[in-house]
Amino acid sequence: MKKLDILVLTGVLILMCHHSIAQKKQEIPEVKYRRSSLHTVLVQSGDYDMAEIIEGAFFKAPFPDKYNNHNIGENLLLRSKYPISDAEREEGGAKRTKAGEMAGNFASDATNGITDPSAADVPFQIEKFIVQNKIANKLVAKWWDRKEDGSFGMDLIFERGSYDASALDAEIGQGTVRGAETLAQDAGVELISKTFVVFNKMHFIENEKIASLVKEKALLAASKIPNPIAQVAATNAAELAYKLTHEGYTVNTTSFLYQLSWTDSVEAVFFNDYWVTNTDEPEVKAAKSEAFDQTDLFQLQFVGKAKSSSVVMPVSNPLSNKKAMPSNDVVELATVRNIDAVYAKLQKEFDVFKPMTPLYSVDPITARIGMKEGLEGGEKFEVLEQSIDPKTQKTIYTRKGTITVDKKMIWDNRITALAQATNTSGMSDEEIEQMVERALAGEVIANADTEANASETNQATELGATTFKGGGKLYPGILIRQLK
Repeated sequence: MKKLDILVLTGVLILMCHHSIAQKKQEIPEVKYRRSSLHTVLVQSGDYDMAEIIEGAFFKAPFPDKYNNHNIGENLLLRSKYPISDAEREEGGAKRTKAGEMAGNFASDATNGITDPSAADVPFQIEKFIVQNKIANKLVAKWWDRKEDGSFGMDLIFERGSYDASALDAEIGQGTVRGAETLAQDAGVELISKTFVVFNKMHFIENEKIASLVKEKALLAASKIPNPIAQVAATNAAELAYKLTHEGYTVNTTSFLYQLSWTDSVEAVFFNDYWVTNTDEPEVKAAKSEAFDQTDLFQLQFVGKAKSSSVVMPVSNPLSNKKAMPSNDVVELATVRNIDAVYAKLQKEFDVFKPMTPLYSVDPITARIGMKEGLEGGEKFEVLEQSIDPKTQKTIYTRKGTITVDKKMIWDNRITALAQATNTSGMSDEEIEQMVERALAGEVIANADTEANASETNQATELGATTFKGGGKLYPGILIRQLK
């Protein structure tokens, strides 16, 4: 069981030590491999404590390095610009739209109604933002290097796909439709269809508000238990839950994952109706460009969502009458950690979003992923060799074996370490979230297991990589991908 890490202010941040990756003094060249592409959006409310600090930290956070940055410039969703009417809420629920389904699930989360009364509107606002700003069209335009005159190119496809232009039809270099279609047969599956958008909603809440309500609900449920012994146990559990959760503040992050829908039929219409070359007549360029801007052919599909939270403790000032608040630095760090954690959860939950990463070395077997990607030990990865099918000229991946994360050798690659105080209950963030939701639903919560696992010495920091167990015909640069 993981320990609940509560971020605390220690006066100064502990600077990260920058270890050189000099394992056996070997110099391993950078491996080029095809990554999924990602665009990120902040869903901004701006109506909660520390909003400016938290939302500022979002834009300063490092971009997830296992994805290509497919930034199209639309990075901020101001909720005030996308009001939702009662009629829209009813229509979304009645038609069982994705937004309606998300809104129902989002509203049912135990803490959302407390932390943000309008939280159920967020999925509808995301859908509105996507449609009104033609987000899918802009993602496609970026892939095909759309110019100001509306013409398309293939430089980004070449770059991210590591294609050898000399091995393809010479027409590709001239920007013709037939040449582009040749390239798209592989790129559509390998690159364009693996384009994602993540919408991130942040919030900051005083834990006392939630903990008090949890306690009230749990005590009410306990009072209805006829067995006196069980009633006392349930009451004690409710008191323990309050004791563990009422102090400090929580930074919450909920992320919504979308994927660009790029199919053979979409591709065919795109090339037939909207493809513009630099040799087209001006009137043709203008007509096709306008048609591209207005079409609803391109769509984003909702994949799923994930949540993450970090508890931060306030700094008391005996000379001030103001409510004690956490340090800005600590809140910023908690926000960045949250973002890393929620992406890791999305990757574990949804196979389509799982990135591939190359092995860094094979003696020992290591890869440059770690705690930031949510590794805890024991996770299994498949080893994949990339090649080109000679018949179809499409990229294929052949499994060469599996390897497992060594729980004693996980690299702590999270941004800037802080001194940590450990909750003696041994409860993880996820376990406390589940306890809160069950209590709010009227269930009786059982006492927590107070046994915490002993910490292992983490030598992986010296390597700058996580070590795996396994074997086979492995080599630096061969790709791995996590299995469920």
